[in-house]
Amino acid sequence: MALDPTKHADWEIAEDAETRMKTVYQLAEELGLEREELLPHGHYVAKVDFNKVLKRMEKKPDGKFIDVTAITPTPLGEGKSTTTMGLVQGLGKRDKRVVGAIRQPSGGPTMNIKGSAAGGGLSQCIPLTPFSLGLTGDINAIINAHNLAMVAITSRIQHEFNYDDERLAKSNLKRLDIDPDRVELRWIIDFCAQALRKIIVGIGSRMDGFMMESGFAIAVSSELMAILAVAKDLKDMRERIGKMVVAYDKKGKPITTSDLEVAGAMTAWMVGTINPNLMQTIEGQPVFVHAGPFANIAIGQSSVIADRIGVKLGDYHVTESGFGADIGFEKFWNLKCRYSGQRPNAAVVVTTIRALKCHGGAPIPVPGRPLDSAYKEENVAWVEKGTENLVHHIETVRKAGINPVVCINHFHTDTEAEIKVIRKIADAAGARVAVSKHWLKGGEGALELADAVIDACNHPTNFKFLYELNTPLKTRIELIAKEVYGADGVDFTPDALTKIKALDNDPDISKMGTCMVKTHLSVTDNPQLKGAPKGWRLRIRDILTFKGAGFVVPLAGDIKLMPGTSSDPAFRRVDVDVDTGKVKGLF
Repeated sequence: MALDPTKHADWEIAEDAETRMKTVYQLAEELGLEREELLPHGHYVAKVDFNKVLKRMEKKPDGKFIDVTAITPTPLGEGKSTTTMGLVQGLGKRDKRVVGAIRQPSGGPTMNIKGSAAGGGLSQCIPLTPFSLGLTGDINAIINAHNLAMVAITSRIQHEFNYDDERLAKSNLKRLDIDPDRVELRWIIDFCAQALRKIIVGIGSRMDGFMMESGFAIAVSSELMAILAVAKDLKDMRERIGKMVVAYDKKGKPITTSDLEVAGAMTAWMVGTINPNLMQTIEGQPVFVHAGPFANIAIGQSSVIADRIGVKLGDYHVTESGFGADIGFEKFWNLKCRYSGQRPNAAVVVTTIRALKCHGGAPIPVPGRPLDSAYKEENVAWVEKGTENLVHHIETVRKAGINPVVCINHFHTDTEAEIKVIRKIADAAGARVAVSKHWLKGGEGALELADAVIDACNHPTNFKFLYELNTPLKTRIELIAKEVYGADGVDFTPDALTKIKALDNDPDISKMGTCMVKTHLSVTDNPQLKGAPKGWRLRIRDILTFKGAGFVVPLAGDIKLMPGTSSDPAFRRVDVDVDTGKVKGLF
């Protein structure tokens, strides 16, 4: 008997469920994996040899493919991961062979405000502790591989500064003439450490390195994480790592990891990351956990590899995209589906009455503070006004030619009148609608959602990309701004325009997708603007190039690659039972 989520914390529910969970051997057998395809990491977590799976199942037709996205969330989040787990459980209750795929959480949010994104209540991915604290070491491998590139470039700058050409030649080094003011990479760490955003390295004598400005970003913002998300196989990963631009020389020529002769060693650190991690829901359905890029600063998807094997192993495969449909779904649509070649049958747009009230005029929730009493009282007018944001995201899904399903992630304070107005407006916008109580009841509470998704998957789609790769970069950005964000147009800084002009002459641009960087708290570039604002223009302040991942990255608004830790972080409540070794307090 599962614990009551109204009386117990998520970690307590997970700990209780873990006493009844399947071993990875049971899970693999039910999933149809062969013994040599399973690479166990203990009894309850394993990696899966995806190459063997794909080779064996090459001729098997793909199962139905579903993406889970959301409306523009409040700072508290609207339960997208919880809904993903709930939908997987609900489809399982309908006797469907189902597989899920979610991202691996970063230690930054886990130890800060957001939590580990394992889901919640009776719809979680377990075992919770390994999921939240490093899993099988993929993020740690990314940290080592990325920082090795930083070691390579900072030491090379030091040696080129200290050595003349003759001494460089004796060291078998070619002078790269790196511009220390144009080093594109920063060091990475998997915590939210605002004090490390800007640092000076090389303080001391000439033997202590070249003194210059540097800094840290959060690990999941590394281009290596994006590469893990989109790579097709190890060969593709190796090629992409070798294309990473880490700096520019004094004439403006890009310096890659291949130029530094570090790409091979970086890949050596990354070899073990290529296989996805196998876990399970509280109710025992299989879940692949693989890659963890943020959606506001990166691609925001679990891996292409996880989806490729998920659609082969399951009749239904449910994957999740980060944040709202303007960010996560847009990148799923125009980046991930382009790289994977897969076409979704349906997209679930998660909404909550709490978020709709926020978009309709209620005070914006602040993490760590009590929720305003307005959110606990019926207010149909706020909900109705807030549905402008929901309809905006439904229209985005429909522009992709995919069947939308609105999931009302139910809270106990929701009223029938509020739910009724959402049903009416979402139905008029062309979406199926389901109320889901998976947080409270697990798969049993997600049956209405599962039925709506099954129905949507049984209807034809007309998938189409928003842009083709031969579309000029400036036009692509304007299309995303107007068609997905609802902007009237785009304003570019002079620096951004200069970079766009240079990229237009780069032959690689026709092979690269566009990965926007924007706040997740609004469809605009201003996090304070809620709903679906009209009469505004998007401002692009800079353009980054991730040649390894295959992205051009336009920057809108003030987005930091290193988040900050709050005054009341989650790590204050995490501890260990010293008698059992069990971790408590995670969420």
